Amino acid sequence: MTDHTALATARIYVEAIVDKDVERIISLSADDVVCTSPIGRIVGTQAFRGFHGGFARMLKKVTVLAAYGDADQAIVVYSAETHPVPSSVVAELIKVRNGKIASTDVIYDATPFAAYMATARPH
Repeated sequence: MTDHTALATARIYVEAIVDKDVERIISLSADDVVCTSPIGRIVGTQAFRGFHGGFARMLKKVTVLAAYGDADQAIVVYSAETHPVPSSVVAELIKVRNGKIASTDVIYDATPFAAYMATARPH
């Protein structure tokens, strides 16, 4: 039997983040997925693909710290080691509708990333 709860979807989602598998993330997402984070609000799979593609390029390692949820929503907390910031704790509130991620609120301290971007030279 397949588990279609938000928690099951969230666990697959965070595994895809760990694996840097952006296409799997998109396959789990509703066409009108909404993602809110310290860098703003995006809507739709195209924007969500760009968001996760950028994150995947920065990632060195992800360690899942916790995952809790029920049928409709889940919270995942993970530690992200990235090229610009060596340690960042991220929490995501994921809401699932009809087996797909409808929205995610991504919560992290953007200050170290902003400090890095202020010193980074354009390509």
